[in-house]
Amino acid sequence: MGEQQHVTFPQEVIDEYAALGVDLPALFSAGHLGTRMGVQITEASADRVVGTMPVEGNTQPYGLLHGGASAVLAETLGSVGSMLHAGSTKIAVGVDLNCTHHRGARSGLVTGVATPLHRGRSTATYEIVISDEQGRRVCSARLTCLLRDVRPGDAPTAATD
Repeated sequence: MGEQQHVTFPQEVIDEYAALGVDLPALFSAGHLGTRMGVQITEASADRVVGTMPVEGNTQPYGLLHGGASAVLAETLGSVGSMLHAGSTKIAVGVDLNCTHHRGARSGLVTGVATPLHRGRSTATYEIVISDEQGRRVCSARLTCLLRDVRPGDAPTAATD
């Protein structure tokens, strides 16, 4: 659960990170929290990041998808897009996340799609739309990340099961 088995990346991005000896799917994974929540990233580029998450195991006491789970999916997808925009010399750090929850979900998978609203030198902002299996919008989110230079000690840690 949460493993990055079918992620598609643009070839130029694969080449950039391969030259640095970096395992791209591990670097742009959902991390430990996303892995525990079952987040799977299926498509990733600076223009569009797509991922899924099961509702089961991520609910609040009424049996509905937890709003915090939607926030985790949104921040994960927007952060991946921001990192891909920033490139290998910068790190993306979330500084603002806004989520509006439109409807509940009780079962199945939700799918998030992150697309850029702004991609600058020091910040990137992504809109993330999370939908249920019937294509109904569950959550609208917006994430802004600060893009800062990589510093010693910023080595990524990949999620492990």
